[in-house]
Amino acid sequence: MSGTPSSFIWYELMTTDLDAATRFYGAVVGWSVQDSGQPGMDYRLLSAGGEHVGGLMAIPSDAAANGMRPGWFGYVNVADVDDSVARITQAGGTSYMPPTDIPSVGRMAMIADPQGAAIYVMTPASDCHGPSPSFAPGKPGHGGWHELHTTDWEAALNFYGTQFGWAKSSAMDMGPLGTYLLFGPETGAEAIGGMMNSPDFPRPIWLYYFNVDDIQAARARVETAGGTVLLEPHEVPGNNWILQGRDPQGAMFALVAANKG
Repeated sequence: MSGTPSSFIWYELMTTDLDAATRFYGAVVGWSVQDSGQPGMDYRLLSAGGEHVGGLMAIPSDAAANGMRPGWFGYVNVADVDDSVARITQAGGTSYMPPTDIPSVGRMAMIADPQGAAIYVMTPASDCHGPSPSFAPGKPGHGGWHELHTTDWEAALNFYGTQFGWAKSSAMDMGPLGTYLLFGPETGAEAIGGMMNSPDFPRPIWLYYFNVDDIQAARARVETAGGTVLLEPHEVPGNNWILQGRDPQGAMFALVAANKG
């Protein structure tokens, strides 16, 4: 699960019904699911093509009591979790989960940026060899894009640039919708995601896109499995097709494909 600092290395769904989520995403994305073997907790691993790309767990009871709702969260690789959390909170971010060690996995913490979008920072365990396969654009079942819906993308870019080294790749004028900012892991690098102001969203969130083979077929699978299509399939720059949806428990997700179908 290792990765270079500032890269996305894992995706995690926190939900209210593990079995229902297992069935839904297995049908829609094609993931196979297995128990992680972590003692004392039901943590399930999501796999595509024999590679682990993410995890699935129930929302902790204390978080549920504080109003946490089902949602997807990304993990960003950092060199030192404790140092990262200290710098993030000094920059106006919030610590939701303090630095915590998971045996044989690594050290991690959940934070929120100054606008309120939550994300994990993580330093994988030293025995986790090789690059993480989770983010692999175009590879079915893997992460394909990362999108921040926020209230101030310029402030967010400055924050993530300072914390993770992310930098502007390019920008698109979307007319009434404003600017869509594409960012990469460093200046001049290929874009790994985008940022935009989304006043219609109930709160700032990171939205994760997972690769599928055919967007229209995936749309049908979403509805057949009980999900809701929030944004109908449409073409985006780069000759890809996307849709945005909500799973039966209420977590937002997105899909991307090179084929319309």
